[in-house]
Amino acid sequence: MPLVTTNFAFLLQAIAWPLALLIAWFLGEWLLERWNIPRVTSYVAVGLVGSLINLPGLTTDITGLPFLANVALALVLFELGYRINLRWFRHNPWVLVLGVVESLVTFGFVYWVSGWFSLPIEHRLIIAALSISASPAGVLRVANELRSTGQATERVLHLCAINCLFSVLALKIVVGYWTLSTSGDLVLAAFGSVHVVGTSIAVGALLGVVVPWLLRLRNTHERGVTVVFALAVLLLTTAAYGLMLSPLLAALTFGIVARERRVHLTSAQRDFGTAGDLLSAFLFVYIASLLTWVDVRTTFVLGAVLILARTFTKVLCNVAAARLSGISERKGALTGLALTPMSAFAILLIEQTRLMGFDPAVQVLATMAGMMLLQELLGPIVTQRSLMAARETHVTRE
Repeated sequence: MPLVTTNFAFLLQAIAWPLALLIAWFLGEWLLERWNIPRVTSYVAVGLVGSLINLPGLTTDITGLPFLANVALALVLFELGYRINLRWFRHNPWVLVLGVVESLVTFGFVYWVSGWFSLPIEHRLIIAALSISASPAGVLRVANELRSTGQATERVLHLCAINCLFSVLALKIVVGYWTLSTSGDLVLAAFGSVHVVGTSIAVGALLGVVVPWLLRLRNTHERGVTVVFALAVLLLTTAAYGLMLSPLLAALTFGIVARERRVHLTSAQRDFGTAGDLLSAFLFVYIASLLTWVDVRTTFVLGAVLILARTFTKVLCNVAAARLSGISERKGALTGLALTPMSAFAILLIEQTRLMGFDPAVQVLATMAGMMLLQELLGPIVTQRSLMAARETHVTRE
């Protein structure tokens, strides 16, 4: 009997991930068709249930899963970067100004609000830095699912990219400050921050120049372009891991530079096809499985307050700058609400920071568990409803 039990446990551990992904996919399709719930919300729900029941093989540390999750998010960040039009910032600089001001205001306001809960200064700084970001995986997947295009959608995507950039910069500054305060080594602190940011951007930009050049030499067809870009993102993520850089920042830069080099991806190639769909499901299930329910229960109130503070600043800034940047206050408010998701990017960013030796990262992830739970489940729904209210969606029943 013990042998049978052991074999069953081994089997359950072996099939945990394929089973979870299969359930997540079917649940996502069913809820989307029945109640118009975004697929990513269903994926998150499956990961949360797996974490709740402590499903063997799903909630244990498995070598390679963090890397695979970073590849999945790097593909999304590349696509987000590819949809960024730098010339738009020249024609409408208020969008760029809005992104910078909103990032700074969000950081300051969340840092101030987090002081109500007697958190250490390092934790407050990290939470504020992460709160700047908006999840490109959540925002872009929902926008593609709705086939959303228009003024508000493009603004959301551009602000999401700016938010992610500033979140990485802010977190690296916090890490540098912590390194300086603990070791007193100014060179080490500067190297850990400036080097990671600068080199990540440089590597991404270099690949953004080289890959389009190679594609032009070969005259690659559209499907081949998608494969080449996917392989280049995989190469970039692997190199970033080996050099202790930020694969997320490098992938975003890669996409922006590739767009400027005039190599085009068609609408049908968005999300990187079937492989992208599979990696997306894995990413959201994996991210949700990292949350511990004990931490969620103890930090639920803190999470709700921080979400309200973060959402307030994003909506307020977008409404205040709406007329200056060329849209109505209503669309400004919807743009701010559409930036609600943040969990996937924030969790992987803090995980990368932990792997680089930043000790407070583990405690911060536990502190933000309640916030992450609410953001992961509700964030994509808020984005979906905001884009639908902006009347920029083009979904048709097949």
